[in-house]
Amino acid sequence: MSETELTPTGSTPTDLTPRQVLEKLFRTIVHGTRDEVADLYAPDVVIEMPFAPAGVPQVSHGREELRARMKERAGLWSFTGVDGVRLHETGDPEVLVTEYQVHGTVTATGREFTFTYIMVVRVRDGLIASSRDYFNVLESAAALDAGPEMIAGLIRGGS
Repeated sequence: MSETELTPTGSTPTDLTPRQVLEKLFRTIVHGTRDEVADLYAPDVVIEMPFAPAGVPQVSHGREELRARMKERAGLWSFTGVDGVRLHETGDPEVLVTEYQVHGTVTATGREFTFTYIMVVRVRDGLIASSRDYFNVLESAAALDAGPEMIAGLIRGGS
């Protein structure tokens, strides 16, 4: 997603439309800090990841839990770009469905990766109030050379 495709943002979070909030999220993923990403979420946000691999919570509650999880993964990888963005409006003006890809490198190995996502996001008062994130866990397992462990976890039933 190039900067020229992005809608200008308002001066305060409540000035932002849901589309502008997601565009800001994509810019911040690449050009901001983890704290700046977390600050785009409401204090009481609920994030669901129905297809999360074993060891990753399927539901998290609150901005600070999200911030802590992102800090746990700090240094694991860095993101270099977001593209393939498609924002789909719904009948609810607060809800958008977005498809996108995140590109980056694994810090320890320098291996480049692309992660594919679909998110169903509710934006209220300029902040992400809820998100259901669907991502290809095999892409992240491959980036981290964790495929065999993930497969073993699935065979054991995620225990």
